[in-house]
Amino acid sequence: MEKTMKEWISDVIRNKKTLAVPVMTHPGIELTGRTVREACCDGQVHFEAIKALAEKYPTAAATVIMDLTVEAEAFGAEIHFTEDAVPAVIGHLLNDAADIKALKVPSLKEGRVPQYLKANLLSARAITDRPVLGGCIGPFSLAGRLYDMSEIMVLIYQDPDAAHMLLSKCTEFILKYCRALKATGVDGVVMAEPAAGLMSDDDCKRFSSDYVRYIVNEVQDDTFSVVLHNCGNTGHCTKAMVATGSAAYHFGNKCDMREVIKDVPSSALAMGNIDPVSMFKEGTPEQMYEKTSKLLRDMSGYPNFVLSSGCDTPPHTPMENIDAFFKALDDFNKEG
Repeated sequence: MEKTMKEWISDVIRNKKTLAVPVMTHPGIELTGRTVREACCDGQVHFEAIKALAEKYPTAAATVIMDLTVEAEAFGAEIHFTEDAVPAVIGHLLNDAADIKALKVPSLKEGRVPQYLKANLLSARAITDRPVLGGCIGPFSLAGRLYDMSEIMVLIYQDPDAAHMLLSKCTEFILKYCRALKATGVDGVVMAEPAAGLMSDDDCKRFSSDYVRYIVNEVQDDTFSVVLHNCGNTGHCTKAMVATGSAAYHFGNKCDMREVIKDVPSSALAMGNIDPVSMFKEGTPEQMYEKTSKLLRDMSGYPNFVLSSGCDTPPHTPMENIDAFFKALDDFNKEG
């Protein structure tokens, strides 16, 4: 991309037309005739899916697969793979504070990390007409996958020191990963931190945002932006999200965009939030068109709004629904 990310974000805000950055890679996997498992395990296949989507749809930025198992696998977590579903963590790696203390921060050579870095590198080299956004998990969501999500919610109250020790190790690895992603030439990273939405605004700040902010301060600059995604936020922890200083915030369909955008600085992007399951995958094209058109009308007073899905669009999302999403955007911009 010829311009910097800082310039791109400014241009998006100044642009009288609304732009769209749906988080979607699975339709690209299907366009190339490959399986989710192949794309999640092979950087070349992953890249070809990203490229196919960039060629087919007028997305304002290209995104990679939102795979929240890559980092946990690097730490040693067991992963369950199926051909056409997103991988899942099996059980949990850690059981107590002693396990946390003994936990080693892995290298970037572990698991599928090299394949994901390869997909980002190839995408950054091939897609030059728009930003390419890599992906990573957030610190609290990673801690939950290593310790068990229910158990980590107990740990933050019963033994906050142990929780902070685990979060520090997760943050150390994610920062290392983000630096490596930045080195591939991608323009930013979508950091998925959905588990932070399980906490109150205060707890979200202490056990998630403070760690995210540390990563943001280390990697974000004019050329590289952090997009913080929290689809667990119902609107109750938007202030904690914004406290991270990220360049953009990506909201899920559980919250009201009209309300959450009020807490987002006008210089940062607010992205969201069409339901990836009930609309993208299970809705009709007519329902998708109507829902997207309404969201665009509702958000017309906010220049920093970017149309998106509320999360990663799932496998087997009908292309007709994606077409309807972009047609609604095109018609809205023509009217405007």
